[in-house]
Parts: sequence; C-alpha cells; structure tokens
Amino acid sequence: MNGAHNILSGPAAVIHARISRVHGSSPRETGAEMFITAQGMAGTIGGGQAEWQALARARDMLAKGTLRDTLDIALGPEIGQCCGGRILIELVRLGDSARAAHLARLQGAVRPHVLILGAGHVGRALARIMITLPCRTLLIDTRAAELRQAPDGVETCLTPLPEAEIATTPPASAFIVATHDHGLDFLLTLAALRRKDAAYVGLIGSATKRARFDRFARDHGTGTDTAALICPIGAAGLGDKRPEVIALMTAQEVISALGRATPAQAGACAVSS
Repeated sequence: MNGAHNILSGPAAVIHARISRVHGSSPRETGAEMFITAQGMAGTIGGGQAEWQALARARDMLAKGTLRDTLDIALGPEIGQCCGGRILIELVRLGDSARAAHLARLQGAVRPHVLILGAGHVGRALARIMITLPCRTLLIDTRAAELRQAPDGVETCLTPLPEAEIATTPPASAFIVATHDHGLDFLLTLAALRRKDAAYVGLIGSATKRARFDRFARDHGTGTDTAALICPIGAAGLGDKRPEVIALMTAQEVISALGRATPAQAGACAVSS
C-alpha cells in the first residue's frame, strides 16, 4: 500500500480503519483499509463521503485519545452516495506492537513484478505511473545517463545484460520492452516469451515491427509462441504517440493482465492492497 510504510514507521499516532462487514453494494470489499494520522493518510476504503466520515472520526479519535470506535454507514442518498449497501468500519488506534505487525505484514506482501526494459521517454513515463500501483516496478537500462532521469522513487537497474533480469523475475510478472535498439528489443522480448509464465509481455512499436518480430522469432525462437505478445503496446484505440499517453494506456493493459493471471501463473503473486 503506497505511503503506509512511511506512516507506520513515522512518529505520529496512527488510526487503522478497516471495513469489517459489507452488506449489499459497496465501493470496496471487506478488509479494505486505511492508515490515518492527524496530517496524513494511506490507502482507501472507497472514497466519497463514507471515507471522509471515517477520516474525520479517526482524527477525532486522535484528538481525544480514543482507542477504538466503529462506524456503521448506509451508502445511500443521505450521505451523497448511491451504492445502496451498508458497511461497518472498525477504527483502532495502533500501539507499538500493532504498528510493527502491520508494517511487517505490508512489507511481506508479495506484489507482482513489472519490468520496464528501456529508460527512454516511454519507459520513464510508464515507471512514473506504475510506482503508484500495487506492483514492484523495476526500470532497467544499459545506459546510466537514461536511468539518472528516472522519476523519484522508481527502482532502477543498470546492467549490460538485461536478459538476466528477465530470467530471475518471479512467475506471473509483466515485461514491457521499450529500449533504444530494435535488435535488443527483439532479444529481450523473445527471452520474456520463452519463460511461458509471464502475465504480460509487451513490445513498443508498430504493426510492422510486430511482423518483423514474428519473423525473428520463427528464425531464432526455436518454436516460441508469439501469440501472447502485445505489440504495439498502449494501442487500444487512440493512436496517440505521446509517451505519456502510451504509458497510460500500457499501464491499463498491464494491470488488466496481472488481474487475469491464472492461479498457476500467479502462485503467491496476488495483487495486494
């Protein structure tokens, strides 16, 4: 959960807000959670007025020193929401041991891996989006100068052998190939497809580049199936070639693919909130 580590490891008192029961339609499921301090928050229980009520109650608890409370909220017109269901929210002020336990739980949660191979304009734009999502994102390049331009907070890897990173990534990972060299693109894409356990393999380019890659794979891939390859990436209708737009469309493809990963692929790599 983005930001929760900083909140739980910081000095401020923390309220843990969690949906403990859902009846009918709700924007979030049982177990959805937030961590709230007097000045900050991480996570979401669905937004809207229900979340604002939980946020206000948590900060009231912090001001008054209350240790535990509940909110029973009908998600109807009276609070400006139209879900029609009902949720019960439990709010608990965390002591030291509970904070440590939540921190360990979140740190131990296995997130799907997303490898962005190529730190050019599209790779950096995609990394900027992916680090806000429940994934472990790694931006890889052979060029130190490009990696130095990576967005703040992005995990980077400078290596002369990016294919080695592909080989050691867990099952059900996503691979987006967008390097500065078409030959390298083809080698890395083939390496990702040969794994046969990727949730997503995408290659930047065009329909022409896709046809050329298919020929390359037939000549060098020893029977590698290329049907699962997404090329061009981020091409779901707009035809817009700006890096930021390609990145946004590609991120949507990747998250959808990670959500569809089969149990055999995903193993323990379920998306964690």
